[in-house]
Amino acid sequence: MRYFILLSYDGTRYHGWQAQKNAISIQKILADALSMMLREDISLTGCGRTDSGVHAREYYAHMDIEKDLGKIQAGKLVFKLNSYLGKDIAIQKIFPVKPDAHTRFSAILRTYKYFITLVKDPFLFNQSYYHFGPLDIDMMNRGAELIMKYSDFTSFSKVDSDTKTKICKLTEARWERSGDLVVFTISADRFLRNMVRAIVGTLLDLGTGKMSLRELKLVIEAKNRSDAGDSVPACGLFLYKVRYPEDIVSSEIAK
Repeated sequence: MRYFILLSYDGTRYHGWQAQKNAISIQKILADALSMMLREDISLTGCGRTDSGVHAREYYAHMDIEKDLGKIQAGKLVFKLNSYLGKDIAIQKIFPVKPDAHTRFSAILRTYKYFITLVKDPFLFNQSYYHFGPLDIDMMNRGAELIMKYSDFTSFSKVDSDTKTKICKLTEARWERSGDLVVFTISADRFLRNMVRAIVGTLLDLGTGKMSLRELKLVIEAKNRSDAGDSVPACGLFLYKVRYPEDIVSSEIAK
């Protein structure tokens, strides 16, 4: 049977989701824990690759297991996992899905948020980027509106990325400020590696007067990563929500 696992994690001490040699990852730790508790070799497929230091408020992984857990056993497994795993990983729920449901390829929308604090805050050190100096939020929102008019995001993609296409359909891109906290929200059907952090870094150049809207337009159309702004640190980035179609998975996560 195929099960989806909904989890959250603070990515500060991990080298992202993806398992890799000589590095600690969410995928490896969770797969090892599940293999031990279910007494079978568990392989996990995640809804996407988060880079080192990036967090996830809502992340989905799927696994195929021989047994039917049932609601009670699935609930007990969630409890056992949360008791066993470190404080920076939390399992929210485990539930059965259709055999062809896929956490990565079935997803229809992903939302990321990037958090910036305008004052040095030790309690947000690992969950936000501290930016010193004023920001023109209105100008940054004008830049976000401009970005939404495009679909080719080559200028914001990691140079050595092996993706076949750089086309993404954005449905949301906006900045909001609440006190000393500035938050960028962006939603799309898919994202390229490093795309959000590169977009945020470029829009910060706009907000600090280092770049004009005309220059931003030229950067996007150049399709050259070196023309865009620097990528902001991973600490402020959260995978915030993943949406699936109702006919693929349980309605409880298709909201």
